[in-house]
Amino acid sequence: MLPELFFGYYASAIVIFSLLVVTRSNPVHSIMWMLLLFFHIAGLYLFLNAEFIAAIQVIVYAGAILVLFLFVVLLLNLREELKVKKFIGSWPAGLFIAAALLVIILSVVKSFVPGPAGKYSIEFIKQETHTKALGTLLYTDYLFPFEIASLVLLVAIIGAIVLAKRKKGN
Repeated sequence: MLPELFFGYYASAIVIFSLLVVTRSNPVHSIMWMLLLFFHIAGLYLFLNAEFIAAIQVIVYAGAILVLFLFVVLLLNLREELKVKKFIGSWPAGLFIAAALLVIILSVVKSFVPGPAGKYSIEFIKQETHTKALGTLLYTDYLFPFEIASLVLLVAIIGAIVLAKRKKGN
């Protein structure tokens, strides 16, 4: 009974904090809600006995990525954009599109049939440890997607710097 309560708390807190992140009009407040979201995600990882991933969640996401988001938000001058109410009437269309996407995702998830079990069973993970199994899988089978993700992040950082320089020069 107690594990279900902990999981229910973390799941509901993650959903509520993620909604608060996307619905706040002040970007700095959104980033602070995102900090709480990242800590609750790390708590969920701890609950699932994935200590390494929880530590990485706190160090990388709650530390580095969140500071990067805060840096970009403070680097861009958003005062003018916050004053303009250009998207005020489009929320019904957005709600309809979100509901349609939810129906599509739920239908896909409902029809999902899991494949055969792989070599990474619970016994294998306990024998190898989480960190070694994750590192082996990440740097052998998923090396190319890992490198692509790093390039996407690099392009996003360069784009943010270019946007900030263009705003500052005008």
